[in-house]
Amino acid sequence: MSELVLSAVDQGVLTLTFNRPETLNAWTDAMGRRYFDLLEEAERDPAVRAVVVTGAGKGFCSGADFKTLNAIQTGAYDEKPDPRPNTFPTSIAKPVIAAVNGACAGLGMVHALVCDLVFTAEDAKWTTAFPRRGLVAEYGLSWVLPRIVGQQRAMDVLLSGRVFTGREAYELGLVNRAVPGDGVVAAAQEYARELAAHSSPASMSVIKRQVWRDWDVTLEESAKTAAQEMLASFGRPDFAEGVASFLERRPPNFPAL
Repeated sequence: MSELVLSAVDQGVLTLTFNRPETLNAWTDAMGRRYFDLLEEAERDPAVRAVVVTGAGKGFCSGADFKTLNAIQTGAYDEKPDPRPNTFPTSIAKPVIAAVNGACAGLGMVHALVCDLVFTAEDAKWTTAFPRRGLVAEYGLSWVLPRIVGQQRAMDVLLSGRVFTGREAYELGLVNRAVPGDGVVAAAQEYARELAAHSSPASMSVIKRQVWRDWDVTLEESAKTAAQEMLASFGRPDFAEGVASFLERRPPNFPAL
């Protein structure tokens, strides 16, 4: 049996590849467990400073596997679910970048949008698909999507279940960058290498936590917490190295997280 998620590290960047190309990388509990295990390992690995997630073949993730959906429908599904939620990547202390290389549907779209940044191929096909399968907005997508693109655009994408391209995803503000052809993985990796080389791992960890958490707090609460985090950052070696590298006009050499 082939690896359900491929893993490779280069220049501080871990690339994880969903590896069920015959199904356009349809999501299964086994694939999800392996993906989350690798994210946990990446968080502990000092050699990893950023993560890129993509799919093998022509798809990123085409949604939940239809065999799973059929088993749920018939009452035959008895696999114990992973206790980690589908929003798990938001809790990882290192930046996670989705490189959507192809079909991105339903649960696949959820997993793209709970990454910290999203790059897409211009011709990748995106869809929520939910209303066309008699389903609802899954796993917090009704919370994430309006915050990214606004309520009206979120309603369009969720209610219609229509297919749209990576180029439109960029125009909607859904993704950070749309890349021509098959260059999306390379573009995401290049960006991740910039983070690995120039951004403090400690700073990125705190900033990621601030951004995901602060959606739920007031401006006053956010500012208060930020002041505390800033005081803490003054005592870290990352701050001393950041200032020294700037004054000495050299690349920083930040410690691992």
